Amino acid sequence: MDNQQHDILKEIQKMYKSKGFSKGHRIIADYIIRNYDKVAFMSAAKLGQILGLSGSTVVRFAARLGFNGYPELQKVLQDLVKSKLTSVERIAISSIRLNEGNVLKSVLHSDMEKIKMTLDEIDEESFNNIVESILKARRIYILGVRSSAALASFLGFYFNLIFSSVRLVHTTSVSEMFEQIVRASEGDVVIGISFPRYSKRTIKAMQFARSTGATVIAITDNKKSPIASIANYSLLARSDMASFVDSLVAPLSVINALIVAIGMKKQDEIYEIFNKLEAIWDEYQVYEKYEDIIKNPLD
Repeated sequence: MDNQQHDILKEIQKMYKSKGFSKGHRIIADYIIRNYDKVAFMSAAKLGQILGLSGSTVVRFAARLGFNGYPELQKVLQDLVKSKLTSVERIAISSIRLNEGNVLKSVLHSDMEKIKMTLDEIDEESFNNIVESILKARRIYILGVRSSAALASFLGFYFNLIFSSVRLVHTTSVSEMFEQIVRASEGDVVIGISFPRYSKRTIKAMQFARSTGATVIAITDNKKSPIASIANYSLLARSDMASFVDSLVAPLSVINALIVAIGMKKQDEIYEIFNKLEAIWDEYQVYEKYEDIIKNPLD
């Protein structure tokens, strides 16, 4: 089955009305249509338990829709709801997804899974093209608001050490964002970072950047992301939500890889820069020195 997230509920409704389901499957279909946002984060066994059916019946329902297994159906439902859930809805769903007895392990396991999925799915050719585009850029603009602002700030911090012309766009409004990228043009690179729920400010700014002839790079979660459709290149990393919190461990890991890859291409320059910085840090006592800590452990 073609995994078009916007069509899945229509397909279920169509088969339901045409009596294409068995009695058990009709129960599942009815529940999914009314509660797809919750089902997206339930295991087959959990859904079966709620409906008084076996987990195998739920698996066969997914197969009846044309999926290779229940996880495929679940993934389509997750893509459907991720960008639409409010914070209140996220909190409600987290009670289904997380083991309240051990939240720490539940969240860490989820993060590890997202990194593994990102590793399995990432497009290395696109990654390499992005590295080359950034290395050739005249100016680099980095956009990221709300929860993505932390990712943009991390990328901006290291890019400012590597490149001489980097602008981390700080903004609280669409107009302010436009004002900071108004000089973007051909030869420049604009990097936009956005994960569900996608920021309209970032989307509009990237549309503008693309219209100027700048090379637009999206760091986002999937090919159907609104900023991926705008970009010349996309770097995809699985994101997730843990309660009202956006889990951005995999995106941060991918950004880290991007910084390291670029750093390896500019090793001589970076070595020189950090030699200068170490001297400055020592002179102005920016960091605690190990020997000072040993000498004065209680100070």
